[in-house]
Amino acid sequence: MTDPTSDLTAATAPPQGPVARFFRATELDTRLLGMLGALAIIWIGFHVYGATVNGFGAFLTPRNLWNLSVQTASIGIMATGMVLVIITRHIDLSVGSVLGFCAIAMGVVQVNLLPQVLGLGHPLIWVIAVIVGVICGAFIGAFHGALIAYGKIPAFIVTLGGLLVWRGAAFLVARGETISPVDPTFALMGGGPYGAIGSTGSWIVGVLGCAAVLGMLVIGRRKRTTFQIAQRPVWAETFLAIVGCGAVIGAVLLVNAYPWPRGIVRRYAQAEGITVPEGGLFISHGFAIPVLILIAVAIFMTILMSRTRFGRYVYAIGGNPEAAELAGINTRWMTVKIFALMGALTGLSAVVASARLGSATNALGTLDELYVIAAAVIGGTSLAGGVGTIYGAILGALVMQSLQTGMVLIGFDAAIQQIVVGSVLVLAVYLDILYRRKSK
Repeated sequence: MTDPTSDLTAATAPPQGPVARFFRATELDTRLLGMLGALAIIWIGFHVYGATVNGFGAFLTPRNLWNLSVQTASIGIMATGMVLVIITRHIDLSVGSVLGFCAIAMGVVQVNLLPQVLGLGHPLIWVIAVIVGVICGAFIGAFHGALIAYGKIPAFIVTLGGLLVWRGAAFLVARGETISPVDPTFALMGGGPYGAIGSTGSWIVGVLGCAAVLGMLVIGRRKRTTFQIAQRPVWAETFLAIVGCGAVIGAVLLVNAYPWPRGIVRRYAQAEGITVPEGGLFISHGFAIPVLILIAVAIFMTILMSRTRFGRYVYAIGGNPEAAELAGINTRWMTVKIFALMGALTGLSAVVASARLGSATNALGTLDELYVIAAAVIGGTSLAGGVGTIYGAILGALVMQSLQTGMVLIGFDAAIQQIVVGSVLVLAVYLDILYRRKSK
């Protein structure tokens, strides 16, 4: 027997407009679209402003966007871990100092210790250095998590103390000196002409990316059939496939449009015995290695949060810690693991940051904690806990870096840059409050 009240509700419900029907059919995240719209406004605004004031727009160029992607990598890697920390209603103010300490530890290992043991230029030096940095960060994060979970010390206090302790420890280990140069292979993970995979490698990544987009759509349809969930219309699936593959191909075309500098091309041609034609030799950068590391981290963290018990526990703890504990979740041990993961990602970010700089300095990572937290919050992670996405945090990091890069290009003072970044952070939190209030 049918329910007459449901028929009455369907009859009296206001008809949906074409835009509402489109979003319902495609199931697109409106917050994601809003962030993409804000990012487009920032990019176009800086480009038009530069063209108006300086006579040429320097923002929307392959060179600037390629550098922007590399600059976003370090903050983006840490932001993916900060999402988990904030979802569980904690905060980590120590990531910048931990990054600096891990960078110093890797610098000491690969510059002062391993060359004397293995020999200068040994192929294992960079591998051992990376392992040392990631493990060092994981141990520090686990130590913080243990103090928070078992010592019952607020995360704000523990990580604020860590901000001071690890910055001081880095200074003592390095005696205030800059440790350089890093191993040449290690330096490739910082980007640059040699720290990229070139045109052919980028097209391979692009093909794999398109295959992943199509594969996720196919798997999604099969799972909907298995669990008897309504399917998206075929036109909506086609639209998502075209947009997803188009974005991947567009990224490949962009990174391949940025050539090596002429001086580096000339030296490379001389070393390889290549004759440079009269018009010059065009060698594409392609995707930078730091960007590929960020993509790999994003894929891993997304799977971890959406396809594993660990991710479900994280959201459960953030939604209601008391209920999660009563349900049998070991919230204390989960807290230790979450902060250990945050520390490991910070160590990996230290690899990218120190490799890009080509050295390890005590000041590396200064104020990074603020940009990482801002990236997570701007990306939609709620400070009230329980809500957050990995892709949102990476977009938030891209927004933050775009603001910084744009203000540098148009010549804003450092003081104005700080004012803008701080204002954007406060505005993001306010918009998050409004969004949650409306959703309730």
